[in-house]
Amino acid sequence: MKCSLTSPTLTTLPSANLARRLMAMLYDSFLLLGISFAYGVVLLLLRRLFGDDTMQAPHSSLQLLIMLGWWFFCGLFFVWCWRRSGQTLGMKSWRIQLIAQNGDTPSWQACWIRTLLAPLSFAVFGIGYLWCLVSRNGDCLHDKWSHTRTVVLPKPPKRSKKNPVTN
Repeated sequence: MKCSLTSPTLTTLPSANLARRLMAMLYDSFLLLGISFAYGVVLLLLRRLFGDDTMQAPHSSLQLLIMLGWWFFCGLFFVWCWRRSGQTLGMKSWRIQLIAQNGDTPSWQACWIRTLLAPLSFAVFGIGYLWCLVSRNGDCLHDKWSHTRTVVLPKPPKRSKKNPVTN
């Protein structure tokens, strides 16, 4: 499966800098907030349906299952977007795209590896993300480990205002 631009063009594009990545993450965090809210509503309804006391915290094994389910659905958002177009909504806003190192759309495996490692890159004092400041290619650690690149897309050509479309 190929991305929207031809592979030679994608492989020569520059890597996204840290500021673009962080801004795209900020945009996507609002989408994750909505996904989390919907997940919580579904869990509440399921607990009510099965007669569980929703005013009490669930037992510890159920809490672990709930957290794993939440992580899975948040991760699924990223994996689905990356496999479909290489971009989340935040990435589209900041004109960055995730590609495999050969220019193709990343594989399912690469997307899931990235989904596992990117939060760890951020959690360990942000070292995985700060790596792009010293990396020769500008890649973060999770880019290297998942064999992907996050590239900056060129600006789209401006539309000409001289020839408006008429009916």
